[in-house]
Amino acid sequence: MSVPILKIGMVLSTMAMVTNWMSQTLPSLVGLNQTLARPGTSEKIISALYPGQDEGWQVFGSVSDTEGKCVCTLLAPPQNLCRKDPRHTRLRQLTEHVQNVSQYLEVLHLRTSRDLQYIQESEQRVNLVERRVKAAHSNPHSLTAKSLQDLKRNVNECLPLLAVIAQYNADAGQLEYLQQEVERLSSALTLLQEQLEAYDYNQLQHRAVLLESRLHSCINTLGCGKLTGISNPVTIRSFGSRFGSWMMDSMISSSDNRVWSMDGYFKGRRVLEYRSLSDFTKGQNFVVHQLPHPWAGTGHVVYNASLYYNKHQTNIIVQYHLHSRTVLMQRNLGQAGYNNTFPYSWGGSSDIDLMADETGLWAVYTTIPNGGNMVVSRLDPVTLEVVKSWDTGFPKRSAGEAFLICGTLYVTNSHLAGAKVHFAYHTNTSSYEYTDIPFHNQYSHISMLDYNPRERALYTWNNGHQVLYNVTLFHLIKSITDT
Repeated sequence: MSVPILKIGMVLSTMAMVTNWMSQTLPSLVGLNQTLARPGTSEKIISALYPGQDEGWQVFGSVSDTEGKCVCTLLAPPQNLCRKDPRHTRLRQLTEHVQNVSQYLEVLHLRTSRDLQYIQESEQRVNLVERRVKAAHSNPHSLTAKSLQDLKRNVNECLPLLAVIAQYNADAGQLEYLQQEVERLSSALTLLQEQLEAYDYNQLQHRAVLLESRLHSCINTLGCGKLTGISNPVTIRSFGSRFGSWMMDSMISSSDNRVWSMDGYFKGRRVLEYRSLSDFTKGQNFVVHQLPHPWAGTGHVVYNASLYYNKHQTNIIVQYHLHSRTVLMQRNLGQAGYNNTFPYSWGGSSDIDLMADETGLWAVYTTIPNGGNMVVSRLDPVTLEVVKSWDTGFPKRSAGEAFLICGTLYVTNSHLAGAKVHFAYHTNTSSYEYTDIPFHNQYSHISMLDYNPRERALYTWNNGHQVLYNVTLFHLIKSITDT
């Protein structure tokens, strides 16, 4: 069955693509492109992009449609626009030249210091030769065979000074050349500074950060959307065994930037907590939680500072509070199968998959009365009671993995290479549809795939690699006049 056609006043499409997250959380947003509505309508199509490496700063503008409504847009000139400025190229060339001059000056410093030490050590020998030559010149009869031999030896000891002096002469020429280069560089940099003094790059950077923050806020207020695309993968780290899970807090209002990882799927108790994504990437600054009960599978989720997981060899869900390190709640999940009764196609005791999306906490599992079909249940995050359940009609053993976005369950057809999202169940309409959304399964064995609504990204554990995908969501939003 298909999703009913909704009456809409505005169509808004949001694209999100993750690039490199290395500094502290997910990479920043880039911009919006606008296409005007068809004549006589108030329809708008606006797309928002997370940044690629060649995209950059934003500026705001606005237009009015045929009905006089004002639509805000965000324009995104290429990030490398400044780099195409010949002054930027010149500044880079001058910087590289300064580095080269500095390195050569360092070499000259080391060499002249060594030669100066040799000259100082040779000073006494030169003075001795000078005195003996003067004595021989004033009294030739006093020069014996032995004293002549000593004089020749002293002269020979002074011969290396000729090479040192020659090197000094060459270095003096180089120093004169470098002095001229420094003067030339100083003049060029002064001229460049005068050309660029009208641009306050610190202020521009600060403005870009503010615009980025405003765009994040704008995206977060857009509401829910339908998945239409998945970006290329970004490998965050490679560690651990073939199976596992990693996550950040999935509550949208959370400001917690910690990362948790749980290696393995069988009887594990050890949870690593990292201070930030950067620390997780580097494998540093972490603490260890030793869970009171072992886990099963990889379908864990952190939501509102609590870790929710399936207790080993049971259908019990455990809520473990990460700050107090205590279990707040345990509850049996009805007739849910466990211990590899109804896992995903890859096995691994993945009978119960806990998730969180924009609407709250969920559990995906199946039961014998449901004939092995996937069941989606909304959970109360405090009591862990089932609020409402849906039978999707899709056999769980045929699913590679699954994740929830905006109350819609998306199912992959495989956990191996060539996987795609090919089934979607919409809980808001109790309807399903078959989809064809490919994504690159880079390491060919996904054992964990979850959506984080706060970051709007997919987290995966792929054959010992921790990988991120971003998503493209298509939004259907009613205008005020249509409500």
